[in-house]
Amino acid sequence: MNWEQLLSLKRFGDTNKRLRKEQDETRLGFEVDYDRVIFSSEFRSLQDKTQVIPLSKTDFVHTRLTHSLEVSVVGRSLGRKVGQKILEKHPHLQSIHGYLANDFGAIVASAALAHDIGNPPFGHSGEKAIGEFFISGSGKQYKSQLSDKEYQDLCDFEGNANGFKIVTQSRAGREGGLRLSYATLGAFTKYPKESLPKKPTKDIVDKKYGFFQTEKEAFQDVANELGLVKRGNDKDVSYSRHPLAFLVEAADDICYTIIDFEDGINLGLIGEEYALEYLINLVRNNINTEKYHQLTNTKDRVSYLRALAINTLINEAVAIFMDNEEAILKGEFSVGLLDKSKYEAQINDIIKLSVEKIYQSKEVVDKEIAGYEVLNTLLSTYSNAVKNNHSVEISNYDKLILKGLPSTIDLNTDSLYIRLLNVCHYVSLLSDSQAIIQYKIIKGFSL
Repeated sequence: MNWEQLLSLKRFGDTNKRLRKEQDETRLGFEVDYDRVIFSSEFRSLQDKTQVIPLSKTDFVHTRLTHSLEVSVVGRSLGRKVGQKILEKHPHLQSIHGYLANDFGAIVASAALAHDIGNPPFGHSGEKAIGEFFISGSGKQYKSQLSDKEYQDLCDFEGNANGFKIVTQSRAGREGGLRLSYATLGAFTKYPKESLPKKPTKDIVDKKYGFFQTEKEAFQDVANELGLVKRGNDKDVSYSRHPLAFLVEAADDICYTIIDFEDGINLGLIGEEYALEYLINLVRNNINTEKYHQLTNTKDRVSYLRALAINTLINEAVAIFMDNEEAILKGEFSVGLLDKSKYEAQINDIIKLSVEKIYQSKEVVDKEIAGYEVLNTLLSTYSNAVKNNHSVEISNYDKLILKGLPSTIDLNTDSLYIRLLNVCHYVSLLSDSQAIIQYKIIKGFSL
């Protein structure tokens, strides 16, 4: 891979390339990507989607929206720092093509801002609930009517693939989806492969998948434009990551590791003094003890340690990226950046405590159980209606259900896979509260 191709300003849906030197510096193409994500309806709905604590009414607990904004800020810093070093190493990118360090920051910030845009209601349990509907619920009946890859898309319903669908999916008046640059689309796709084969290797690229069968050609177009390295055999679509996707992933890892931990402290799920010790272990070599001891309350101390921890991990991720830049460009770097960190033990200690005290807390588990019931009811009702829409004797109830679905859902296609995927996509776009409202309507609780 080479940076000239990887930094493509061409927009999804364009027929011609765009040159960096011809860009308007007051409204740079990569910065337009950020604007298009933040003004999209799909991004705005993240304000009512779970990050850690489902349906929390506590002001200081993060939603998917505040998490995404914070990840984009960290991603921008990562991108700019890496960009500066890349331009020092490859000066022709600036002298001949006109790229600046801030371009790298803008790409990573835009991709990071959109990284959770495809996540369904109720956090990661929402993805699992959709998948289990098709694995062991009433959705299992469709298996024989779908190809292996189509069925796997549904069984392993993936927020990353759903996000790629959102940002690229064309509809009337919105050709090319959000029409983001190819560079941003590449950085956005952390798992540039289809759903099968599942985890064929231990390479981090194979951990999940990044696009549904409906967007396979779209992703191949992006991969070809960017010059991504083809992996596997000709039968299956799989590529190495865009290098900047490693920075998007690192930004997400840094934020959920440190900030979810902070949420747990603020909610009282993790003892304050206990938590301070874990954070101090991470930043011990960088802490200004004089300044730290001037802070008189625990909240200020946690805030100081959180900021210091994020800055420490940003610098660590940048150093690891540059140390491995050649392997990354060859598609030979197979782990996340922070997996190579000298702070890996401290990071794992924090994550382990977060899993025990936050992610598996009774409040989270109870609301995830409720989320399963809500999503199972919605999927069962909607999928049954779109299936019956192609039968001779569709019931009046199914007709009423279909009238409640948006016109953007293609109900007339002969492809059962597309109809089922469209139902999942619609449900995934609902916020937590909207999903509950729809559930109450179907159950008759809203009367």
